[in-house]
Amino acid sequence: MLSLLRKTLLTGVLFIYSMGGALAEEILMPFVLASKSTGDVASVSADVKGKLTGAGFQVVGEYSPYSGANIIIVTNDAMKAAAAKSEFGAYGAAARVSVTKNGNDIEVAYTNPVYMAAAYRMDGDGSAARAALEGALGAQQDFGSEKELTASDLREYHYTIMMEYFDDPSELAEYDSQAEAVKAVEDSLAAGLGATAKVYRIDIPGKDETIFGVALKGKDADDCSGDKFVMNKIDKSTPRHTAHLPYEIVVSDGTAYALYARFRIAINWPHLPMMASETGATFFSIMCAPDAIEEALIQASGEEP
Repeated sequence: MLSLLRKTLLTGVLFIYSMGGALAEEILMPFVLASKSTGDVASVSADVKGKLTGAGFQVVGEYSPYSGANIIIVTNDAMKAAAAKSEFGAYGAAARVSVTKNGNDIEVAYTNPVYMAAAYRMDGDGSAARAALEGALGAQQDFGSEKELTASDLREYHYTIMMEYFDDPSELAEYDSQAEAVKAVEDSLAAGLGATAKVYRIDIPGKDETIFGVALKGKDADDCSGDKFVMNKIDKSTPRHTAHLPYEIVVSDGTAYALYARFRIAINWPHLPMMASETGATFFSIMCAPDAIEEALIQASGEEP
């Protein structure tokens, strides 16, 4: 009897261990396709906003970077509380919900909070926010990566050798206080410095940290910093990665930061080839973008590049 009990306990322990390992090794994707429908972007966007607010989300901004695309940025108290517990947690304080016309379909998609929580090295796992978005909008499929990335992979992610990690951000501007830094970003975005504009702002409760969503409009069609320029070059797959936008500036303890573009773009296209693809979507096609984006964001932070 004692031998049988020991075998049963050992089997149970091994089962729990194997289940824990399986969960830890779940493959994650950056985006979730909620639905496909017909109609137009404006009417679907209105319906999506109604569902989000009905589920307790606060719509903090909206951004249409080009024809046929609209992004709705949302947060809630739980997401802000999770952000407050993590170093540079502001990056995970919002979810981006996109409505995109792709051929005859209108795609509704959103950033996967579980993926982003790992990529942003947050204390929580983002599962509550994921469940809330699924409840509001649905979830047909996860998409956005052909690489098999787990949460542990994402916490140490960089695209390739010599490219930046999450903790290698651009330091855009430094001020004597948080209030001065936040005002400088507000004023610079209002003035359109760097061909930018404010999309949203979220203040993280209980800490000196604020995140701004930034529209990178580009000075002209050939400006490498422009959202339309970058997306035209690399967003060629289906479903679309529209919820990659907008970019962010995080002001923390008086300093303005941004994730460097070789990290910020790569986490949403981790499989994007460097040199060649059937569609022409490559990192080489946007090699001018990282420095141009940094320059625009420096100006948006009130400094000269």
